[in-house]
Amino acid sequence: MENRFGKITTLEKVMDFFHDGMSLMFGGFGGVGSPPDLISAILEKGISGMTLIGNDTGFPHIGIGRLVSQGRAKKVIASHIGSNPVAGRLMTEGEMEVEFSPQGILAERIRAGGVGLAAILSDIGIDNEIVSKDKQHCFVQGKKYLIETALNAEVSIVFAKKADTYGNLVYDKSARNTNPLVAMAGGITIAEAEEIVPLGSLDPEEIVTPGVFVDYVIPSQGVNWKWAWESN
Repeated sequence: MENRFGKITTLEKVMDFFHDGMSLMFGGFGGVGSPPDLISAILEKGISGMTLIGNDTGFPHIGIGRLVSQGRAKKVIASHIGSNPVAGRLMTEGEMEVEFSPQGILAERIRAGGVGLAAILSDIGIDNEIVSKDKQHCFVQGKKYLIETALNAEVSIVFAKKADTYGNLVYDKSARNTNPLVAMAGGITIAEAEEIVPLGSLDPEEIVTPGVFVDYVIPSQGVNWKWAWESN
């Protein structure tokens, strides 16, 4: 297949972007929509001390939860960790820092990072000492807002149903979840795709993530995520 944009590559070649202590943003919701081969390769490389940014911590043996359960993260920024009891234990024992962000705010912080904004303003939780602790605030037209900082990561990893050789991505139903936002917010964005097709094969109306946001595409050979979800 033609690779004139240089984006189609192998799992082995993209692993140079992953290192100890890195910030890693991931797509997925409870494991659905997370890239299985990339996560497996990160585990096999033994990378640790990461800051993970994404919707949740998956399940102990599904999605990003596999990294969390093996103690590879020093910090997680997520909307919840309840589906992964190992994450809860690591948090309470002080072995992993967790920064909670309401799901909608988290999504907006990631989007802001993707479009180059420094922060967003929100009045959610402004009267709650736990939510507003250590956060800056400002006034706009006489109303008080919390300043929620934008989120970026050194590397973003996403999972697509289809990709073309320029990196335009199509997602499978609910596997779309946070992937489009995550794809925008990485210094390097790597897409794992179940199918790679020639440029021009995708209907422009079905493309969700434009290839301009994607640096590399690798073919997925991992387990079927639908099976993994149903078997949990």
